[in-house]
Amino acid sequence: MASSSSGNSVPAPEAVQVLISSLADDSLVVREASAATLKDIASVNPLLVLDCCWTVSRGGRRRFGKIAGLFRVMSVAIRALDKADVDPLYLAKFAKVASAEIISTKELNADWQKAASGVLVALGLHLPDLMMEEIFLHLSGTNSALPAMVQILADFASSDAIQFTPRLKGVLTRVLPILGNVKDIHRPIFANAFKSWCQACWQYGVDFPMHTAIDGDVMSFLNSAFELLLRVWATSRDLKVRVSTVEALGQMVGLVTRTQLKSALPRLVPTILELYKKDQEVAAFVATCSLHNLLNASLLSESGPPLLDFEDLTVILSTLLPVVCISNDNKQQSDFPVGLKTYNEVQHCFLTVGQVYPEDIFAFLLYKCRLKEDPLTFGALSVLKHLLPRLSESWHAKRPLLVEAVKSLLEERDLAVCKALSELIVVMASHCYLVGPVGELFVEYLVRHCAVTDLNGSDNDSSKDFVKSTGSFNPFMYKKSEVKIGGVSPTDLRDTCEKGLLLITVTIPEMEHVLWPFLLKMIIPRVYTGAVATVCRCISELCKHKNTQSDIIVSDFKARADLPIPEDLFARLVVLLHNPLAREQLVTHILAVLNQLAPLFPKNMILFWQDEIPKMKAYVSDPEDLKQDPLYQETWDDMVVNFVAESLDVIQDPGWAISLGNSFAKQYEIYSPEDEHSSLLHRCLGILLQKIHDRSYVHAKIDLMYTQANIALPVNRLGLAKAMGLVAASHLDTVLDKLKDILDNVGDSFFKRILSFFSDRAKMEESDDIHAALALMYGYAAKYAPSTVIEARIDALVGTNMLSRLLNVRHPTAKQAVITAIDLLGQAVIGAAESGTSFPLKKRDVLLDYILTLMGRDEEDGISDSNLDLLNTQCLALSACTTLVSVEPKLTIETRNHVLKATLGFFGLPDDPPDVINGLIHNLTTLLCAILVTSGEDGRSRAEQLLHILKQIDPYVSSSVEYQRKRGCLAAYEMLQKFRTICVSGYCALGCQGSCTHNKRIDRVMNNNFSNLPSAFISPSRDALCLGERIMVYLSRCADTNPEVRKISVQILDLVFNISLSLPKSANSSIDLDIELCYGALSALEDVVAILRRDASLDPSEVFNRVVSSVCILFTKDELVAALCSSSSAICDKVRQSAEGAIQAVDEFITKRGRELNDTDIARTTQSLLSATNHVIEKYLRQETLNAISALAENTTSRIVFDEVLAAAEKDIATKDVSRLRGGWPVQDVFHAFSQHTVLSHSFLEHIISILNERPIFQGDSVKGETSNNVGESSVEDNVLHAAMIALTAFFRGGARVGKKSAEQTYGAVFATLVLHLGNCHSLANSGQQEPLRALLVAFNAFCECVGDLEMGKILARDREQNEEETWIGLIGDLAWCISIKRPKEVPIISLILCKSLDRPSRYLREAAAAALSEFVRFSESFGPLLEQLVEGLTRHVSDDSPNVRRLCLRGLVQMPPVLVIQYTIQILSVIVALLDDPNESVQLTAVSCLQKVLGSASTEAVEPILFNLSVRLRNLQVCMNAKIRANAFAAFGAISTYGFGPQHDAFREQVLAAFPRLVLHLHDDDLGVRRACRNTFKRIAPLMELDSVVALANTHRFSSDHRGDYKDFLRDIAKLFTQHMSSRIDTYMASLIQAFEAPWPVIQANAIYLCSSIIALSSVQHISTLYLRQVFGMLIGKINRSPDAIVRATGSLALGLLLKSTNSSWKSTRLDAPDSHLVGRETEFSWRS
Repeated sequence: MASSSSGNSVPAPEAVQVLISSLADDSLVVREASAATLKDIASVNPLLVLDCCWTVSRGGRRRFGKIAGLFRVMSVAIRALDKADVDPLYLAKFAKVASAEIISTKELNADWQKAASGVLVALGLHLPDLMMEEIFLHLSGTNSALPAMVQILADFASSDAIQFTPRLKGVLTRVLPILGNVKDIHRPIFANAFKSWCQACWQYGVDFPMHTAIDGDVMSFLNSAFELLLRVWATSRDLKVRVSTVEALGQMVGLVTRTQLKSALPRLVPTILELYKKDQEVAAFVATCSLHNLLNASLLSESGPPLLDFEDLTVILSTLLPVVCISNDNKQQSDFPVGLKTYNEVQHCFLTVGQVYPEDIFAFLLYKCRLKEDPLTFGALSVLKHLLPRLSESWHAKRPLLVEAVKSLLEERDLAVCKALSELIVVMASHCYLVGPVGELFVEYLVRHCAVTDLNGSDNDSSKDFVKSTGSFNPFMYKKSEVKIGGVSPTDLRDTCEKGLLLITVTIPEMEHVLWPFLLKMIIPRVYTGAVATVCRCISELCKHKNTQSDIIVSDFKARADLPIPEDLFARLVVLLHNPLAREQLVTHILAVLNQLAPLFPKNMILFWQDEIPKMKAYVSDPEDLKQDPLYQETWDDMVVNFVAESLDVIQDPGWAISLGNSFAKQYEIYSPEDEHSSLLHRCLGILLQKIHDRSYVHAKIDLMYTQANIALPVNRLGLAKAMGLVAASHLDTVLDKLKDILDNVGDSFFKRILSFFSDRAKMEESDDIHAALALMYGYAAKYAPSTVIEARIDALVGTNMLSRLLNVRHPTAKQAVITAIDLLGQAVIGAAESGTSFPLKKRDVLLDYILTLMGRDEEDGISDSNLDLLNTQCLALSACTTLVSVEPKLTIETRNHVLKATLGFFGLPDDPPDVINGLIHNLTTLLCAILVTSGEDGRSRAEQLLHILKQIDPYVSSSVEYQRKRGCLAAYEMLQKFRTICVSGYCALGCQGSCTHNKRIDRVMNNNFSNLPSAFISPSRDALCLGERIMVYLSRCADTNPEVRKISVQILDLVFNISLSLPKSANSSIDLDIELCYGALSALEDVVAILRRDASLDPSEVFNRVVSSVCILFTKDELVAALCSSSSAICDKVRQSAEGAIQAVDEFITKRGRELNDTDIARTTQSLLSATNHVIEKYLRQETLNAISALAENTTSRIVFDEVLAAAEKDIATKDVSRLRGGWPVQDVFHAFSQHTVLSHSFLEHIISILNERPIFQGDSVKGETSNNVGESSVEDNVLHAAMIALTAFFRGGARVGKKSAEQTYGAVFATLVLHLGNCHSLANSGQQEPLRALLVAFNAFCECVGDLEMGKILARDREQNEEETWIGLIGDLAWCISIKRPKEVPIISLILCKSLDRPSRYLREAAAAALSEFVRFSESFGPLLEQLVEGLTRHVSDDSPNVRRLCLRGLVQMPPVLVIQYTIQILSVIVALLDDPNESVQLTAVSCLQKVLGSASTEAVEPILFNLSVRLRNLQVCMNAKIRANAFAAFGAISTYGFGPQHDAFREQVLAAFPRLVLHLHDDDLGVRRACRNTFKRIAPLMELDSVVALANTHRFSSDHRGDYKDFLRDIAKLFTQHMSSRIDTYMASLIQAFEAPWPVIQANAIYLCSSIIALSSVQHISTLYLRQVFGMLIGKINRSPDAIVRATGSLALGLLLKSTNSSWKSTRLDAPDSHLVGRETEFSWRS
């Protein structure tokens, strides 16, 4: 046994051994807890921990499976030893155990092996010699653990260099003899050890003189090891061995003798360099670091001259240069930090050599540059860039050589070399290397590479991007760009050059003389196109210093003859303005340069540019905003062209204009025909030719334009056409002659084109391009040409079929071009008419047919248009059709129908892409309006045209697709607007606009007969507009889901009635309107329109109501009848809200004006509404429709309506299975509607009641169509009965006022009967008979709907047909609660009936009655004498045989109003006390729950007599396995604590104190509800504890936290409370806690263990330790050994730690005796095995 000094000492050895045994537990939580405890107590008595560890460690891993944790504990304990406790003999045993484990296996780096190594390292911190001796025992060549021992020495050296370094000799003495026999697999460990040992020596040398530890012997040993590593290991075939060896050698070179190092250099250097041949970053980094150390040791040593001549270094340097490339590649990627480190080490190597041999390394680097081998050149340039600032003084005289070397590399194509060279040039510029012509050469080099694009020679697709961005393409330029030495891309190179060029421009003043005006030369050449933005930016920076000295700019420009002329600069820069979104803000920089170079141009330009250029810069200042405009490119090109035109106008110099024209012509040499810049170039040249009067010059230049244009590209084709049009404004005949020549040369016959389809598709496409270009050029020539001379040209073009030669195209872009050309011809005719030269367009209908043909999808010849191309074509075609329709002659009906048929389908196109589709729909609407204007002869014909087109649009107006409805309504609105403009206010019938004599004549006879007027003056009548049908189409749209559709529809109605009131009535019309009332309604409608325009978010229902009210007034009687008879389609609208609106409108029409209808009108209206009822699928819409039928019956002759409805009902009952009609039976809905009317409801209900009185409700009869075989009268009777049942349901659900009153007269009896039958029906349902329950629920739902108890209906729907007992009981309670809230006056009647039902023999009836009564009593304040009867009945039945009745009756007693509960508190509490011991858990749970409610209002007098009784029963329930009962018991215990301050205060306080430990333990119960209840109870009983510290604890974070660590802290606080303030009850509490060790919940066991241990650990009372310490110790050991729960074992381990630390004085010096230890070890071993 353990030695002890007192009787109260703990059996610490046993405890520690148990904890150590737990280190082998299967649970990680237990192992971690045990390890944490052992590490804590190791600081108290490390020797005891080590004793116990020693006891179990003797068996090794075979005996102790998870030995890694044991070794870690050993390591901590050894480190915790005081110097006085360090016993070499004792610790030697642990060294033996650890080494034994290490040598017992051939494994390396296992978890347990590392832990064992930690033990030896920890020993070494106290007894380094002991540790060394133990390791030295195993340092033999035959020992398999030799690598592990060496690794331990390396770890020790890293941990304690001060103690290791003096013992290095001993280590080397034993390691060197075995080095020769080390296998390759172990050599990396030895090499790493040598590296660590050498690093320890260097660290030792920081604090102490090196010679004190490294004497001659150590130096000799290091030399020997160095030699062996170099000669043998460094030549190993294993790369890992070589890398680790080189790394070790790199650390050793500074420790070996100079003689040794010098002799080793011939072998060492090649060995290191050999690693670079392996494509591994780590190897390269290790080699570079070793080389750096080697160079430092051999070149920068203070003890002698350099050991290496430069000739010897050339191999090293030549090897390092390619490494720069590899490292540069990796250092640019954040995922490769090794590459960055290697790059820096390489540069350090070169700098080390450069400090010793500056001139030699300069020559070396230049030589490598001249070799022009890409990797070497790149490396040399990178090194030069790095060394130039650092060795600038040493290299000062070498400037010319460096300049010449760099010049020789300017033609290199490798991207990496170019990037390095560019960086070097910038560095050279900063050191004033760039002077004179050489400087210009280098600047040109930077500019050239600023123009590089991301283009590989094999990437044909990206060449177009290259052309777009630069305007040029050289297929042979950078042909090696796919080779990415150093990972350099063209973008990297370009960015480097751009930054470098800007840097030398801005920061180096000496470079100004080189850059200005030389950079002007860089603008013109094609190869520098991509660099123009950067060049312009640099020129701007240079000009900022000269902006006040314009003469200097001019003089500098004139001083050099090799600069481009100003016209060339202007032409080049203007064309480059094409792309406003070009990279690097190209446009902004060009405009800035133009503004600053203005002194070079004619003087008149300066002021104009100063005003105009800022405007253009402002337009392109925000690219993101610019992108929002889809036409930004077209707008910008127009601005540039206008800029050129106005500049020419300002100059007024024909000679300069011609010179500029020649400069523009030269631009064609710069841009390829495919380049989009050519489009702007054409237009610039075109506007210039417009200003020139030399016809031969113009002819030559338009020949050049056409020759240089690539008309296969739509953009360039359009640019060429616009350019020709601009020229035609001044030289029309010249342009037309050119176009005719082109047309004649295309081909003489269409037959050749047909043949080309079979022979050569490319030729056909080329022909398409030419025809498209010709068509566009003709169109723009007509557009820009003077209107006075184009009639004959257009007649010749159209009339002679010359245009038809341009129509045979198939490609989408060619089609678009031809359509655009036809559109331009039409616009030219319109423009001429506006200018006073009016003439008809010949063959206009033929041109329309051409357009409609071209806009169709053409797949016959194999060219299939893409969807987007087709949409664009159709959009252009609609615009062209509008133009052609608008010219003379007027459309014929056949042409109109042809156009409509071809175009109206566009309303149904999908809404994607939205920008294209929106434009197409807009063009279509515009076309329809144009047709309306031009195709009618007079007002009546235009009205017919309007109705015809509107009817064609109606399918889209009522479509289910939202965007189609919006399109249709917009089109209708626009057409009505146009109609009003033509026929009412804007035009007269003869086409005159504004006020004219024709309109005055019509005004005078507005209300008279029109027979005396010519047909041209006949205006449409109101009847011609068919307002009734039209209004119903758009009225439903006023309730649409889309706010835009609603707004447009209201505007349509306003517009229609506005038009109608402006039109005359027909001669046979019977219109008799109150004009004043109509105009008031129209004004109200216009107010709604005004409000919607201001605020579209107005309540839609309010808007619709106002619209309907106005429409109802504005209708004539005939229009009203037409609207009602055509309402069926509106009611059946595909949009639900619109259908609802239509029904609402019909209902209002009938309500307000139904009296005006005659019998025929009523019948027709009823049939229309019934038809709508049969077709409306949605139930709500059908109900609203039937409400309209009821309104029709109420506001007209009801007999006619009833006849129609009853006839339909009889037919349906006789011929249909009405229960299976899809969407329901319409007649049933009619019954619902009739039940809402006073006249119908009474007789209808009488008939239904008489049938129900003759036949029981639930018989399970089969409905017609299923299994009934009756015929004749019985079949009719069945139909009648079935109809009666449906009628009853319809009556209940109707909600009619009279019907509701009839139902409410017997409300109590009906409800009571239905509720009581719920129990029986559920019992039948449990036995498989579902039909009675379903029927009852249907009736119940119908009853709820009838009386308006919607909440009760929802309750029924929620629990429909659920057979679980709790479900239907809860359903009854919910229904009773609902009735009590909604109809409190009915509750006494129902309660009386149900109270009597408690005595009925059926258990289910009693349960149903009790369930309802338990809710009704909530509202029993007004029951009066009935209350006494209810309480008596409920109290009597708490002893019922049914548990449900018992608990429901108790719940009912508790749920009475608080005032009544107080009145019956004593009676209720007696019931609760009795039921707390009920054998049924559900009754117990109800009782304890009800107790809390009663205690909330109970008086002290009522509770005090039973307070003790309650507390005892609640304490019994606190250990119930049911978590809900447990939680409520704790909560109720807290509730009764408020009554503990009276006469029974002391007795109750004893109960509280007795229950307190259990409450504390359950504060961290597994169940969240229990935890919360315990926390609340703790706070409530805290005052009864009469301790302020208890109240303070309840307010801490650890009290309310769910984290177990916080709870343990709380338990320690509680333990302190017990020991300090409740010492008199500690014995009781300890007994209770020890008893809780066997609680059924593992977490409660763990809580009790921790609290109990904390009390003992914190207690200062001697007898606590005397009585409980050993007992608890024994129990903890047993729990740790035997408990199946990990939380118990883990908490037990922590608790043992608490006890041990608390008694440290008694066992601080305790050791484990050998005999007992052997016994305990065997017992522990047995426990492990068990």
